[in-house]
Amino acid sequence: MSNLRTPPDLSADTVRIVPLGGLGEVGRNCNVLEYGGKIVVVDCGVLFPEERQPGVDLILPDIDYLRDRVEDIEAIVLTHGHEDHIGAVPYLLKLRPDILLVGSRLTISFVEAKLAEHRIKANSRVVAEGDVEKIGPFEMEFISVNHSIPDALAVFVRTDQGNILITGDFKMDQLPLDGRLTDLRAFARAGEEGVDLFMCDSTNAEVPGFVPSESEIGPVIDDVFARATGQIIVASFSSHVHRVQQVLNAAHAHGRRVAFVGRSMIRNMGIAAELGYLDIPEGVLVDLADMPSLPENERVFMSTGSQGEPMAVLSRIASKSHPKVGAGPGDTVLFASSLIPGNENSVYRLINNLMKLGAKVVHQGNARVHVSGHAAAGELLYCYNILEPAYAMPIHGEVRHQVANGGIAVKTGVPPQNVILAENGSVIDMHDAEVSVVGQVPCHNIYVDGSSIGDITEEELKDRRILAEEGFVAIFAAVETKEKEIVTGPHIQARAVAEDDSVFDEILPDVADALRESLENGADTYQMQQAMRRVIGRWISRKLRRAPIIIPTVVEV
Repeated sequence: MSNLRTPPDLSADTVRIVPLGGLGEVGRNCNVLEYGGKIVVVDCGVLFPEERQPGVDLILPDIDYLRDRVEDIEAIVLTHGHEDHIGAVPYLLKLRPDILLVGSRLTISFVEAKLAEHRIKANSRVVAEGDVEKIGPFEMEFISVNHSIPDALAVFVRTDQGNILITGDFKMDQLPLDGRLTDLRAFARAGEEGVDLFMCDSTNAEVPGFVPSESEIGPVIDDVFARATGQIIVASFSSHVHRVQQVLNAAHAHGRRVAFVGRSMIRNMGIAAELGYLDIPEGVLVDLADMPSLPENERVFMSTGSQGEPMAVLSRIASKSHPKVGAGPGDTVLFASSLIPGNENSVYRLINNLMKLGAKVVHQGNARVHVSGHAAAGELLYCYNILEPAYAMPIHGEVRHQVANGGIAVKTGVPPQNVILAENGSVIDMHDAEVSVVGQVPCHNIYVDGSSIGDITEEELKDRRILAEEGFVAIFAAVETKEKEIVTGPHIQARAVAEDDSVFDEILPDVADALRESLENGADTYQMQQAMRRVIGRWISRKLRRAPIIIPTVVEV
């Protein structure tokens, strides 16, 4: 797909869809819809870095695609309040702060709080299921869907070139904690009207059957609380209102008190409680500063860090670096979330570190303490049969998830040639209800590293990995070029390459000979540096079996 040609100019009678994130990965969901010279962005989320991306804080959609068209953006429509759907909104709004934000009440509240931290005043519009909004050339109907966060919405997009249904993240929990079902009647009405392109959540397409109900988790959490003798630390996503509600209920039932730990957890749960999405039993919630006054068997810490993020609360607890929360023998740590693909090593390392402290760790591998928020294969079958879409474009998932989703579409009657397995940057055009892939635009990872946005390249990440895995060698020498003499050096300093720098004494004479030969041949400082690099590099590879970064420096005096 990535070898496709540059797409043609968009004609006035064609709708164009360009995914800038969320395809071939689980995160940074972002889809651009363009028609009649106007743009609507559906979701704008972040992807969290893997171990092969050291030093990176967040990964953004490639919003460079929108940089020259920012004045044409009518709105950013948000399906729900998870970070992988809203986390990049502040970075897009830095290009134009007055872009309209459209979403449900909880979603908009989460986004507005996030924007306040970036000192951006939101221009927002709250919508609810059943609402129909005219946004530029698009008519958008919002449909209730069930997910692991309240107030999630699918979006049915009507145009005179065809209709598109974008599910966002969804499942079909028939016993949801908040009583809010996925509105299959609205799906059926959309199917009767005609769904020309179905853009469907793929995350659990490989999982057979149906996702268990959230209601099945409450008794498991209650059992964990009943067995615990010391402190309880529960880690979850900071936006998982349903899971936090179950923890609060269990704490109330067992005479425990709960403190929220982590800035995003405190912020989001405060918003959820204020808006009525979170019911906090009287007397259960306490400030973190008041926890030391309670007996350990009455303490519950509701924290972030369930994905092993190095700076999140749980990792700091495991490394004994959190100033207010510790874990030890008799304590119970509950991971109340699923593993995001790519985080497995970090999470298992965190579990091991907590167990070294003596804590009992309960997680998805040894207890049913979490259920997915994404529809499994059986649920997707129902959707395809209800909607009978003409074309299917699996979104939100790795390639294997997209392929599985496409296979389900074919089973239900979608012609194989009408299943679009796109990737980030693919350009999909819809004209007169006919959909086709017409090209590819550049679409890269945009890395946030501290205050740097988009400045870190793949080559620099490669250097960071080499530094972490292979080490660093610096070689210094000073020369007098007129007399063709080495004034000082070569001196070698290494980090994380060998136990002692004295190991390089063996190769120093050869490095000096190479430098001297370059001097006598009239080489410039760059050529002398490369001569030293070649000699030391070959020796390290042969003798130490390493491939560190080598920085040679030659100074003329």
